[in-house]
Amino acid sequence: MSGGGSHGEAGRSPANPSGRPFLVIPAGGRGVRMGGGTPKQFRDWGGITLLEATVRAFLAPGMPDLAGIALAVPEDRLDQVRAWCFGVPHWTVAGGDTRQASVALALAALPEAPAAPVLIHDAVRPFPPPLPVREALAALDAWDGAVLGEPSTDTLKRVDAQGLILGTEPREGIFRAQTPQVARLSLWLEAFRWAGDRGFAATDDVSLLEAMGLRVKLIPSTPANLKLTTPEDWDRWHPGTTGCGGSAHSRAGRVSDQSL
Repeated sequence: MSGGGSHGEAGRSPANPSGRPFLVIPAGGRGVRMGGGTPKQFRDWGGITLLEATVRAFLAPGMPDLAGIALAVPEDRLDQVRAWCFGVPHWTVAGGDTRQASVALALAALPEAPAAPVLIHDAVRPFPPPLPVREALAALDAWDGAVLGEPSTDTLKRVDAQGLILGTEPREGIFRAQTPQVARLSLWLEAFRWAGDRGFAATDDVSLLEAMGLRVKLIPSTPANLKLTTPEDWDRWHPGTTGCGGSAHSRAGRVSDQSL
């Protein structure tokens, strides 16, 4: 899938004098692990698509005020997404062949604002926690980047190719990376150019900063900031699911309260 045009709700501006953060969401994937014909980010989520619900979670009370939003989506979804209204400028481009390529295309659609913080977030994490998000942005005063992460509570086994256990790893200091992942726009652009020039591929965005030798701060987050990957995830957390003691949103809130 190739890159496409962009669209701004209020037109593109050359700068971001307020210093407010931008939000970037790569949503060009096919959602094959979820099954079915519709990519999971465009499935119904309480009357709107999951992608729109994820964006709107960043516009909720307690979240930092956004300067704008850039989305990378499948080419056949461009008109649909460009018609959405968020109350802040937004730019929509066709995604690339990989998540990393989609992020790079979305970053390139943002206005020229080198010092502006940029939050890169998964399209299928609809419960971003406001306090860790704000802490990640504040960390940029002293760090090159920041990433939300959940402390590991599992016992970790290291095995060989045959499944033979070689050892038990200490879980202290081990975190499961989440999103959003945060750095300033100029640094993100530099990192994605650096990775492209070297053919370096990573499974998350701050791995590019790490590979460049930069300092990234881990911000403890909540298990409620989960990524919906499988049909079981969808069935458990969909807003229409009321089993196990309430809606998905109320259950996520209780997990968050217990974890922070």
